[in-house]
Amino acid sequence: MNSVKRLAVAGILVAIGVVCSPLAIPVGASKCFPIQHMINILAGVLLGPAYAVGMAFVTSLLRVLFGMGTLLAFPGSMVGALCCGLLYRFTQKLPLAYVGEIVGTSVLGGLAAYPIAAFVMGKEAALFAYVLPFFVSTAGGATIAILFLAALKRTKAFDTVQRVVANKGRKC
Repeated sequence: MNSVKRLAVAGILVAIGVVCSPLAIPVGASKCFPIQHMINILAGVLLGPAYAVGMAFVTSLLRVLFGMGTLLAFPGSMVGALCCGLLYRFTQKLPLAYVGEIVGTSVLGGLAAYPIAAFVMGKEAALFAYVLPFFVSTAGGATIAILFLAALKRTKAFDTVQRVVANKGRKC
């Protein structure tokens, strides 16, 4: 039952990411999409790094297939989701999850985007060309996630959601 709940939450978050795709902001060859980074943080915190990376991949794939994203969505979102999920899993501290998403997406994902842009998409770009646009996008998404998770923590809903997703405690 635990995996069914996790898949349901993952499916809902992927759907939100795809439906909100028109909210992307074009910056050069990339499309900055803060909602993806909010979803990465929620997934990394609630579901763990494996689900977060899988969801980032599926959301990026659907956005590209529907023409609402670029191939640069893959490195930025997946690396950020992995860093966020791993930092939260090993520390259980939300601020480190936020830092993981921001650094993972902007620095590591931005650097990983270079070969895709240069060799796959045929765009001329400097090695650090995507770090700043990815930072702007992920900082916006992290801000939304911080506000959302703070509201959940204030109302004690965060613990309930974690318990239900992890299948600890009462059944719903």
